[in-house]
Amino acid sequence: MKLLAISDLHVGFPDNRAAVASLGARPDDWLVLGGDLGETFEHVRFVLDTLAPRFRKLVWVPGNHELYVDPHTPGEPRGAARYARYVELCRERGVLTPEDPYPIWEGEGGPHLIVPMFLLYDYTFRPDHIPVSEAVAWAAEQGIAAADEVLLDPAPFPSRQAWCHARVAETEARLRAAPALPKVLINHFPLRQDLVFLPRVPRFSPWCGTRKTTDWHVRFEARVVVQGHLHVRRTVHVDGVRFEEVSFGYPRERRSDRPIDAYVKQILPTPEITP
Repeated sequence: MKLLAISDLHVGFPDNRAAVASLGARPDDWLVLGGDLGETFEHVRFVLDTLAPRFRKLVWVPGNHELYVDPHTPGEPRGAARYARYVELCRERGVLTPEDPYPIWEGEGGPHLIVPMFLLYDYTFRPDHIPVSEAVAWAAEQGIAAADEVLLDPAPFPSRQAWCHARVAETEARLRAAPALPKVLINHFPLRQDLVFLPRVPRFSPWCGTRKTTDWHVRFEARVVVQGHLHVRRTVHVDGVRFEEVSFGYPRERRSDRPIDAYVKQILPTPEITP
């Protein structure tokens, strides 16, 4: 039994939707879905209903895209209410979420505590000389803007920063009380600013995480940290901890001859390194 991961499936793109439909079954393994499955409840339902029968267990964390709502669309749940609806969809299908008790992984490479998280961002991933209040303007100097500023409603919180800080405080308290086991920390957004690798759009970093989690991999005994969001797949080691960016990404960002199965990353047991 292996722990696998993939994120940023973005099934609003027909090519991505077809790729998810083609993903091979691995009935003995768990699959982490690291956020940005799509922008609508239908998108997320499609992914869960397609993949839940193919794996022993799914683990889901939200990205920013799941929280998008056109501000001119009436009646759509927004902010925390929208997130709660996704949690409900997952629980109806037996999918683990950040709101559930952290399970102990007893498969290959275990035991590890599996910790899905929802932490958001607070614009602190910016150069030290740029005040947080000016991070969005700093990004705009190079023509960088995030759809989140229009589409990600933080209600009932007064801001995305406030929602982020509330989620960080709640998650930190849970981690302090968690069993003293090695952990797999799972979050859509990177936990460290130095892991935000965006060679094409470096000033997109304010929407990529919070400095409040910089040392969590050490403080909370992580062995692996799983993240997405950047659409730049890579493995990095910091303080002896393996950080895995597991994005599938948009069609233009992938090789057309490479099947989706090749993008599923093994998290546990630690994969052997091929020279």
